[in-house]
Amino acid sequence: MINVILPGYSAHNKEWAEEVAKELKVEGEVRPIFWDHWTDPDSHLKPKEKSRLIIGVTHGEPVNIIAKSVGTLVAAYIAREIPDKINKIILCGIPSTSGERLKIFQEAFGQISAKRIICFQNEKDPFASPEEISKFMSKVNFKIKVKSMPRSDHHYPYYPEFNKFLSS
Repeated sequence: MINVILPGYSAHNKEWAEEVAKELKVEGEVRPIFWDHWTDPDSHLKPKEKSRLIIGVTHGEPVNIIAKSVGTLVAAYIAREIPDKINKIILCGIPSTSGERLKIFQEAFGQISAKRIICFQNEKDPFASPEEISKFMSKVNFKIKVKSMPRSDHHYPYYPEFNKFLSS
């Protein structure tokens, strides 16, 4: 099992990825992903391209994904390409409910059992509310659970919840 951690876009998300990696109590390799643009100002995050690189390092092993913000889009591209290798997916702070993202999420997460996917959305996330994400995810698969969390920011430090879901 490979446990892939896909952080948000800005550089402060490196700490979140490292903290998730430290707090995960799961079997298998834990791989926090660090975006190139954090250290190379000439680099740009290309979610499709990054997903292909990540798929390459999984070597066909089963995968758990913990993703935050833009990482949820990378997670969708990964799941769309290797749905049979996805074990569980945790989506945190989905930042957009655009039609384009909906299509990608439907293609990716619509082919994976809803029992293997959970979303955490903070009550006052500045990008989207739990209600917006619930409505959005119901168009992907109405059985996917969206859990509203009591924070008023875009930070997702729910490590015990992550471990509980991944071990269930």
